Amino acid sequence: MAGGHRQQARRGAAGPGKRRHVLRWTAVTATVLVLGTGAAGYAYYEHLNGNIKKDELNLGKHGVAKAAPNAEGQTPMNILLLGSDDRNSAENLKLGGAKNEVGRAALADVQMLLHLSADRKNLSVVSLPRDTMIPVPECTDPKTRKTYPAANLEMANASLSHGGPGCSVATWEALTRTHIDHFMMVDFGGVVSMADAVGGVPVCVKQNVYSHTPDGHGSGLRLKAGTTSVKGEQALQWLRTRYGFEDGTDLGRTHAQHMYMTSMVRELRENATLTNPGKMRSLAETATKALTVDDHLDTVKKLYDLSNELRKVPSKHITMTTLPTAQWSEDHNRLVPKPGDAEALLSLVRKDQALDGSGTKPKPKKKPAPAHPAASLDIQVLNASGAGAEAPVQGRAGQVVGRLKAKGYTDAEINAQPTPGQETAVLFPASVPKADAQAAGHALGIPADLLRKSADVSRITILVGTDWREDTAYPAEKQPKKAPESAAVLNGEDKGACMAVQPGFTW
Repeated sequence: MAGGHRQQARRGAAGPGKRRHVLRWTAVTATVLVLGTGAAGYAYYEHLNGNIKKDELNLGKHGVAKAAPNAEGQTPMNILLLGSDDRNSAENLKLGGAKNEVGRAALADVQMLLHLSADRKNLSVVSLPRDTMIPVPECTDPKTRKTYPAANLEMANASLSHGGPGCSVATWEALTRTHIDHFMMVDFGGVVSMADAVGGVPVCVKQNVYSHTPDGHGSGLRLKAGTTSVKGEQALQWLRTRYGFEDGTDLGRTHAQHMYMTSMVRELRENATLTNPGKMRSLAETATKALTVDDHLDTVKKLYDLSNELRKVPSKHITMTTLPTAQWSEDHNRLVPKPGDAEALLSLVRKDQALDGSGTKPKPKKKPAPAHPAASLDIQVLNASGAGAEAPVQGRAGQVVGRLKAKGYTDAEINAQPTPGQETAVLFPASVPKADAQAAGHALGIPADLLRKSADVSRITILVGTDWREDTAYPAEKQPKKAPESAAVLNGEDKGACMAVQPGFTW
């Protein structure tokens, strides 16, 4: 908690108006989409490799296991998008960085977990307001070898200052219990040029807005009611506006950033002017110079391949959300994850289910027929019910084995090996028919979409997870089907989204 207060003292609850809290992930999004358009030759992609900076993926001691493939052998992907407030370049200072903060460790003012579904039909984004108070694990800076001790409660944006983006990745894995495959981080540079390259990004406000206070705070954004295509400095102002949107907190700023992101993605996909090689070259050059990635995503070819995966998702199945939070202190910018709603949202991500509910499958009308008799199936049950700091529920594996035996699966047995907390799943190797695994799961009430093909098991394996800490039948009817309303859901095709204006900031 002390670390959180140090951050508060340094940054302040509001922060001076000259500070630019820009949505640096915009450059990331455009980079990935631009590289996938095919407007430039592969030789130029190779030229861009030298622009990209690299850093270690995960600085934590305890990582989360990578998600097993689904029953069709497809694997989801999780990418952490980070926006650094780095002040250490002339370009960033020109865009508004405070000179008295040059040299300090950068903070991650923008953090978004991008989840690409295993079947590539859905793209989900979960944002975390920068001042949310969360645990930050111990991290060792790979460059200085300095070790930063774990903090029970720290402002989320401080994780980046504890050794780099790899500590932010470790923090998100601890928070979400989700393996993160890659990170991409962008600083101030490039946002303005990219908005210009796409010819502007349409945004909307419900009333005239002017983000300015008598004592000099605010982004300076001044727009008329309705839709305006912003670019250049005006795009920068939109992305950093807090005073003037909704309730004047980072939650409103996050919602405005979501609107900008979805609008820019639509422009990148639809704007015919981007077939101009010169504009494409300028956009790609600017974006890659502002980009830092993990060492598994360190070439333009790898970014190109990733872009092809992302482009498979139609705009109507892109879902933007904000992690539900509750106020932590009298400072309305200090938040904590909201009990119940935050876990419900993250559970959907871990289960690889669409946040808009589009991936929910109807329950089968009849019991699936196994390929072999139940009594002959070799099944092991593991207790994976430990949730965060909570220990696994004693006897869970035994309770589930008892139900399986009562259903005729007499070869089911307990595996007593220590198992980290994770979501309920039915794992099966390629050598076992999918129908056998599905039938075993069905006997416990586990839905078919929780089947996972895995090379790490040699027989049907039931993981009794953090979402199933009681009862012998899986409570499928209690599991969330889509993101809670408190997550402020925005669909990627919602062209009618419009920001509410904070009272006192109209003209």
